[in-house]
Amino acid sequence: MKLGIVGTGQVGCAIALAAVTRGSAREIVLVNRTRKTAEAVATDIRYGAPLCDRVEVKDADYEGLEGAGLVLITSGVNEKTGAAIDRSDPEGRLKLLDQNAAIYREIVPKIVRAAPKAVLVAVTDPPDPLADIAREAAGHDRVLSTGTFLDSLRFRAHLGRHFGVSPADVEAQVIGDHGTSQVFLWSSARVGGVPVTSLLKERRETLDDLRTQIERDVRYANITIIEGHDASQYGIGIVSARIAEMVLRDEHAVIPIGSYQREFGVTLSLPSVVGSEGVVAVMQPVLSAEEGSALERSVESLRRALERARSQP
Repeated sequence: MKLGIVGTGQVGCAIALAAVTRGSAREIVLVNRTRKTAEAVATDIRYGAPLCDRVEVKDADYEGLEGAGLVLITSGVNEKTGAAIDRSDPEGRLKLLDQNAAIYREIVPKIVRAAPKAVLVAVTDPPDPLADIAREAAGHDRVLSTGTFLDSLRFRAHLGRHFGVSPADVEAQVIGDHGTSQVFLWSSARVGGVPVTSLLKERRETLDDLRTQIERDVRYANITIIEGHDASQYGIGIVSARIAEMVLRDEHAVIPIGSYQREFGVTLSLPSVVGSEGVVAVMQPVLSAEEGSALERSVESLRRALERARSQP
């Protein structure tokens, strides 16, 4: 099982470390614009790797990705550098699209030449329209975005904290885009199989108050993290390593993840079955009328952003 990571900035390094400690792959190849940086990261991780499952960590140029089953792409301008950390800006991460689309158009053909059969995953923000840019540059549909998997985990973590339970016992999903127009599925959120709405009624609490606070905390979690630590990297690092495992092991696990949705004409997240070919099936969740309208707005936001990026020279 061979995993490629393109980009060894803060997120790429976090993914590499998570993949090694989790045993996500037997071989991990790091590629970076500056080879010396990738070499330094690989060397640093190798010194601790003997304490983990057997794994070979190496640096390489793009040719070193040959035979990879999955390549995670983290290259690009991050939120802080790209000034996408204003909670009042409705564009959010989409502000980074034009700069990062140009980077993806340059590097994706290099990845495909080296690893034509690999599944590609856009990790760079904003991952959903960048997955569409990558799909067009790659010439195939085995392209995913990390999508709302991390957002859903954040949603579960906040619900778990509110109800005093482990997030592992919370069922809750965010769909749509990994951005300000993401859609929280409150109608199907459950704790231990019990609807959140029922639990709130028992506690004599209102959904509106909880919803306002949690949605804000999740939607702007990246900004809160960046304000204290310059980069949001560890959560997405663990999530990306887990996605790698699902693909490399052909798990057919079900998570909310971004893939191209022909119905909408863009990449967005829906509950999906993930295996060796990427997303092998998409499940359509039952939405309330409000959630359905919110998803339409999310789709429209992604369409506008993608059209703008496609118009760039």
